[in-house]
Amino acid sequence: MAATARRSCLMAACAVALAGTFIATAPQPADAQQRKSLRWATSSVDSYGYKVAAAMTKMVEEALGGQYTVTVQPYPQTTSATKAAMEDAAEIGYTADIGMTQLYEGVGGFKDYNPPKGKLVHTWYAYPMESFLVAPAKEAAKFKCWKDFSGKPVFFTTAGFMNWLNFQRIYKTLGYEFKHVQIDAKTNSDAMQAGTIAGSVAYTVSGRSLAPYWKETEVRMDVSVINPCPDEIAKLKAAGLAITQVNPKDAFTKDVGVKEVLGVPILFAYNVRADVPEDVVYKMLSAFYTNRDKLSSIDPGFSALAKDFVGMQVNGINANPQIPVHAGLAKFLKEHKAWNDKWTVAKSG
Repeated sequence: MAATARRSCLMAACAVALAGTFIATAPQPADAQQRKSLRWATSSVDSYGYKVAAAMTKMVEEALGGQYTVTVQPYPQTTSATKAAMEDAAEIGYTADIGMTQLYEGVGGFKDYNPPKGKLVHTWYAYPMESFLVAPAKEAAKFKCWKDFSGKPVFFTTAGFMNWLNFQRIYKTLGYEFKHVQIDAKTNSDAMQAGTIAGSVAYTVSGRSLAPYWKETEVRMDVSVINPCPDEIAKLKAAGLAITQVNPKDAFTKDVGVKEVLGVPILFAYNVRADVPEDVVYKMLSAFYTNRDKLSSIDPGFSALAKDFVGMQVNGINANPQIPVHAGLAKFLKEHKAWNDKWTVAKSG
């Protein structure tokens, strides 16, 4: 009896194990299968680029039919995020028109850089940013023009950020000495109050939103915007750089000493490599286009995108027309009759 019982137990155990094998290998429902990963590289957590991406993950996942899990990965600065997407550490990389220029010219942070997985291509231009200079209100009388900051310690935003690159370009155009002091963006107010830096570069998005660390700065201290003088404006325009007027009341909660802020704009993008599937990019763009007014309600920085979504893509490409356009964006623009046959469609591989 004992032997029979042992044989029965053994057979039962084998049956259970066999059943478990069939259960484990049986096809799983679609919603239970592992989703693909879509990694979104941005600048640091205190930047606008991170804030925007983090707020859009659900929209992207829904646009892709739940087949992808979107994760936002912050990097110390924008150049690092751009490189992450070209080194297979991410699929989407944060950049701007000036960053794309430097990438393809092989200068600045991309000097002697050879992307192991391929370069980013035109994909999605999301918002303009306007860069300008700010000083502590108590020291504002010392600064009449941007030349008064030449050779003085300034936090030009985090090294490698696109606004940092923008002011390098501005200073080179104006012939000024670029003396950057690297600090933690969260200490922006402390550094200005202590005199560690004479001023700091601020930026608005679509003439509206301030970066999170700048919102904290204006709460903690009084600041004054220092605009470029007429001769500086003339030099910048002659070099092909634009000047954008921003209503300070749309961005700041306090008086900043000027009736209008004069900034030099750059156009920010979330670009991908050519090997990211066409349908992924096309579905993302279509969802953003459909929800453009919703995006603007989520954050006023998207107001320019909501006003002219297609035009912003065209402007982004025209800033560097020699750079290829992702097939998904090309399909989207052709549908909206905004494609230019002089542009090139990027080819995977």
